Amino acid sequence: MRAMVVTELSGPEGIVAQEVPEPAAEGLVLIDVKASGVCFPDLLITYGKYQIRPEPPFIPGAEISGVVVSAPEGSGFAPGDRVLAAAYLGGYAERIAVNPAQVLRIPDGLAFDEAASLIINYQTMEFALARRAKIVAGETVVVLGAAGGVGTATIQLAKAHGARVIAVVRREGVEDFLRELGADEVVALAPGWGERIRELTDGVGAQIVVDPVGGDVFDDAVRVLAPEGRLVVIGFAGGGIPQVKVNRVLFRNISIVGAAWGEFTRTNPEAVAEVHASLVEHVRNGLRPLVKARYPLADAAVALADLESGKVLGKAILLQE
Repeated sequence: MRAMVVTELSGPEGIVAQEVPEPAAEGLVLIDVKASGVCFPDLLITYGKYQIRPEPPFIPGAEISGVVVSAPEGSGFAPGDRVLAAAYLGGYAERIAVNPAQVLRIPDGLAFDEAASLIINYQTMEFALARRAKIVAGETVVVLGAAGGVGTATIQLAKAHGARVIAVVRREGVEDFLRELGADEVVALAPGWGERIRELTDGVGAQIVVDPVGGDVFDDAVRVLAPEGRLVVIGFAGGGIPQVKVNRVLFRNISIVGAAWGEFTRTNPEAVAEVHASLVEHVRNGLRPLVKARYPLADAAVALADLESGKVLGKAILLQE
């Protein structure tokens, strides 16, 4: 079968198309891959900078959707089932074999490209908003890095929970895109953005700030929280890991919480099915992942390079040709 293989840890340019043996599938669900998500873990792993650090050669790809070819007895899956899976590795290929515990059914009505989008970012943000931040309908949610994969998932899910959403973004020319996703207000991540948030919240501040950026925006993110507000730390795309001044947390009665979905599922594997059930309910109520960039599998290196350079709005997907 054809696969995109990391031959050296030099980033996307180290990916080469190769013919490889089909994966061994004993005790696993064998899936014909129809679509593969393009995500930051995939990018980091091509540099050897992710928490999982395989040695080349290996096939990247953490998110897939497709059709079951075979499944072990008692797994609950059968040939022909439409499924999605978080696999960590192996998704940039024509077929993949996955532990049954990592396989989930595609919600009715979703296409394969949409289904491959409904994995890491949406699972992470449903966990972050519902479980970690305990979002309540009517609250205001500020989303930093709003035009990226995490940001776009956050906008859609916060709206699905009945929140008012303020998208904060550094990129220019994306306001219409963010409003299409459901953002009520769009604010440029430029000097004075915190003051603009306070204006839009009548001086009260936001109940929730979602921060996948870190770095030098963190202090302002803390300042725009309302009393009893929650800042949800998703990651550090800005490069720097900020320091927390705990006196602010104490005297302003705010909370700073982490949302490390992958780490949480390692000790709470049952959470995957629970979060997926919540996402299925959102889909039934009208949520659709908005896929803006589609590439053939052969262009996996191009897709990852575009993700790295900031050319991708929302989610990028690799499709089988």
